[in-house]
Amino acid sequence: MLPVGTIPPSLSALLAVCRSCFTAPTFRTFCVLLTGLIAQTRRRTVCGMLLGTGLERVWHHARCHRLFSTTRWSADEVGLALAGLVVARLLPDGAPLQVAVDDTLFKRSGKKVFGAAWQHDGAARGPRPAGFGNCWVIAGIVVTVPFLTRPVCLPVLARLWRPRHTGKIALAREMTELLAAHFPDRTLHTVGDAAYAGEHLRGLLPQITWTSRLKVTSVLHELPPPRTGKKGRPRTRGPRLGTPTDLSQLLDWHRTKVRRYGRVDTVFLAERTCLWYGSFHTQPVRVVLVWDSNCGPGTSRDRGYGAALVTTDLTTPAEQIVERYASRWAIETAFFDARQTLGVGEARNRTRRAVERTVPFGLLACTVVTTWYALAGHQPADADEHRARARWYTTKTQPSFEDMTAKLRRTIIAHRFRGPHPHQARPEEIEAVLTAWATAGT
Repeated sequence: MLPVGTIPPSLSALLAVCRSCFTAPTFRTFCVLLTGLIAQTRRRTVCGMLLGTGLERVWHHARCHRLFSTTRWSADEVGLALAGLVVARLLPDGAPLQVAVDDTLFKRSGKKVFGAAWQHDGAARGPRPAGFGNCWVIAGIVVTVPFLTRPVCLPVLARLWRPRHTGKIALAREMTELLAAHFPDRTLHTVGDAAYAGEHLRGLLPQITWTSRLKVTSVLHELPPPRTGKKGRPRTRGPRLGTPTDLSQLLDWHRTKVRRYGRVDTVFLAERTCLWYGSFHTQPVRVVLVWDSNCGPGTSRDRGYGAALVTTDLTTPAEQIVERYASRWAIETAFFDARQTLGVGEARNRTRRAVERTVPFGLLACTVVTTWYALAGHQPADADEHRARARWYTTKTQPSFEDMTAKLRRTIIAHRFRGPHPHQARPEEIEAVLTAWATAGT
């Protein structure tokens, strides 16, 4: 049973940025369930979140289910509120926002689960990469924190993708434009894999740049020639350059160093400004070809280049484009941490509104954990203490997401025993304090 102090002050101060997105009772339920999701170490269903709070004898479980199924609140508004905190506290003033987009499958079971279907699952084991569940397109802000050498992706927006409905690229663009409208004074650099490049990206706002992997079969063209003044429709594209393999034979390569995946690599780069008429139509794009030690004769990528990147950013140096695309991997790490550490996707909701809210709620909890640790929880000796407890981790020098979650859990538990009352609080005392705390925030 929780004592009077249910939520640590450092966590409650962080969650206060979401206060305007809820009514007072709903905000109280939201904060308590989010704390319960972080504190819970077993099944993270909705009832599991209630067990994590210790209020299972005070609140009826229907109150928690109503937060996802019937209560009026928007996951987008909460995500944008947390995005504002991330940008204000973890990014320099005026710095551009790097947004990573990708999709992932959260497996479900049951015929009545809204939006569930057999879909591609890149994380599936075996010869058939497929699974039954809900597919989510997710956008996260990539940040760099002082205590980590790798970038971190903080999910802020999510969209449920359903087969034969709005495409994944369109959903990714919708979330990117929502972030651009929320931060009108910032440039957004959106990064996605090869699946997030297509004709739905035509006509992007000047505030947004898009970087993706260029497909092997893509056909490139020269920029259109200047107008001649003669009658007739002017040309919209220049001579055909061919596929990336053809282009690699025409360009001059230069040797350079790039920092990616936590190390500094020596690579060869070549770039060309051209048209990818099939996807971006008449909008000029830059193609950056990368050649490293994993390419060439005797390897599985003997095609003249290793990776081909395409971007609408025409001014940033090629080295930074490669580093920007490499940092996209942080969203894959965020998916793994969300599943394995916080149990996102374990909720058994079935109705439409509940399904559309539960996974974004869990992803926002991941963002809260990392943000809390960066702002209030990090101590330089954390990694040393972890090595002292587990001496087999001799090379561990940086905290993982699991370490961040464990420290926040310990903070929550310690706060329960540091309350103003030495005795164990009764259920009615907990309810009274939570009501007073929520009312004071209005």
